[in-house]
Amino acid sequence: MTELPGRRLLLVHAHPDDESINNGATMAKYAADGVHVTLVTCTLGEEGEVIPDELAHLAPDREDLLGPHRIGELTAAMKELGVTDHRFLGGPGRYRDSGMMGAEQNGRPGAFWAADPDEAAAHLVAVIREIRPQVLVTYDPDGGYGHPDHIQAHRVAMRAADLAAEPAFRRDLGDPHTISKIYWNRVPRTIVEERFRGLADTLDRTPFSVAAVVADVPGVVDDDRVTAEIGGRPWSERKAAAMAAHATQVDVADGLDDSRVFALSNGLAQPLFDVEYYELVRGEPGSAYEKDLFEGIEGERA
Repeated sequence: MTELPGRRLLLVHAHPDDESINNGATMAKYAADGVHVTLVTCTLGEEGEVIPDELAHLAPDREDLLGPHRIGELTAAMKELGVTDHRFLGGPGRYRDSGMMGAEQNGRPGAFWAADPDEAAAHLVAVIREIRPQVLVTYDPDGGYGHPDHIQAHRVAMRAADLAAEPAFRRDLGDPHTISKIYWNRVPRTIVEERFRGLADTLDRTPFSVAAVVADVPGVVDDDRVTAEIGGRPWSERKAAAMAAHATQVDVADGLDDSRVFALSNGLAQPLFDVEYYELVRGEPGSAYEKDLFEGIEGERA
């Protein structure tokens, strides 16, 4: 096996575009710093709503070709971020997008929400034991906002972290490996409220007519829950470009003073966060408030 860099970061996300919205600046920064960044995406996002009219034929209720199209969008987004190691859990199309909570798609054969978490986790264990990351980033138990695939991604990621470290589990998947630090995606409430106040004052200078609200932002928590931040302003252009690459799902536009705003299929404007925030939920912090997810970890070769 090719020797990997001393620092290795694994991110687990539910659908293509989640990674760029949540962690685009973080991924770009660490990739540029020589960290081996691995993205595992759990579904192709086949049930997403399509924004551009000219691509509406891809929708699941028409040609049902959105999933393969979004593979191309993800590839383009990763090129913008400088990330070369991006994979789908169990291979492309192994698990299908489950739709929103309570939808009929939740229980369809092959839906990620209907998958056995241990079976799905085994696919991720193989990646963990191959890459041997020191840091894992994923969602909180609610998946950030209650989407079934996000919740399942959390369950699978946390379960895989446990199983990968267990010497008795599936030695055919590689030697055991313990991930040193696990972070959940977070956004401090006061930051979100401040950014939305600013958006309200400048909304008329964007293409969007209505703003989202704080409750529409995944992972918002009281400030004291946040334990780390990655200052991604040098990487904000790359993050915006990666988000824009997911053109079926995300509409990115200029805001005020070189800022960016974006909207999903609901057309509601949100600020683009170039500083990204995390909560350390497993492992020892390197300091009281970290500015580096690898803080306190000594680099090691795979």
